[in-house]
Amino acid sequence: MTAPLTPPPPPHEQSSGDRRQPHPDWQAQPAPGAAGHPVYPGAYEVSYGQDGPGMKTELREAAVITVAVALAGALLGVLWAWLTPHVPLVADATAVYLKDTEGEQAIGVDGTFTLLALGFGAVSALVVFLLRRRGGVPLVIALALGGLLGSLLAWRIGIWLGPTQNVVAHAKAVGKGITFSAPLKLGAKGALLAWSLSALVVHLGLMALFGPRDPDPYEQHPHQPTQPGPPAA
Repeated sequence: MTAPLTPPPPPHEQSSGDRRQPHPDWQAQPAPGAAGHPVYPGAYEVSYGQDGPGMKTELREAAVITVAVALAGALLGVLWAWLTPHVPLVADATAVYLKDTEGEQAIGVDGTFTLLALGFGAVSALVVFLLRRRGGVPLVIALALGGLLGSLLAWRIGIWLGPTQNVVAHAKAVGKGITFSAPLKLGAKGALLAWSLSALVVHLGLMALFGPRDPDPYEQHPHQPTQPGPPAA
């Protein structure tokens, strides 16, 4: 009499001796760099496609931006000499005095330069962002350095275009008791940093709001096949 045939176990069930054998569909993937295959090839391909220009190109662009921003300081100097309030002086036979000892014209000189520098910094950052639309250390350094050089140039041009620095000769030329303007003087030297700080803050804000986004390396690429999970127990 023949014994009945035992049906084979289902594919997902294994005997106790075969529990250590991994399923062929979920073999361990090669480690990063093994055989030249990264863990997330799709993400690497996307990020590589969004890389910026080479370092030499970035340095050339940074040099051009530095020079252009610094030269814009000439316009700032002209506006400062034109818009700033002048400090009135008056002279007698022995000395030169402030005509209005309680006036705030001296504060207005520093305030006008600071406000103009802040505006120039914001405009320069906006122009650079619209032309390049990328960040980077060279570009940030170019904005900061160009803003500082532009402020120094504006300071010197404003003094040159303003009233003469020789107060005694100016007082003798206008005569005793006649009001004349004091030479431009930037009392708060910290105003020279306003352009650079404004440019950096505005550019950082524009990059955060409208700049390109880095791809998520953990996001599954559309054509990347999904790895099957372990078989059910």
